Amino acid sequence: MDARGPEAPAGRALRDAAENLFQELQEHFQALTATLNLRMEEMGNRIEDLQKNVNDLMVQAGIENSMKEQMLKT
Repeated sequence: MDARGPEAPAGRALRDAAENLFQELQEHFQALTATLNLRMEEMGNRIEDLQKNVNDLMVQAGIENSMKEQMLKT
């Protein structure tokens, strides 16, 4: 018993329900955070792969050297 006096059964049930709901919300939020972090990491990896592929294509097309030459001229 705390200093406020005895707790009514309905108050205890309401408190327990609120605590359970809060716990469920925390669990869902943690799962969502983990999912978002994983997807962001995957997206970062895909962007890095795309950059590498674009660079490879530019080298194959001979564009990279001409772009460097143009940058040096300016």
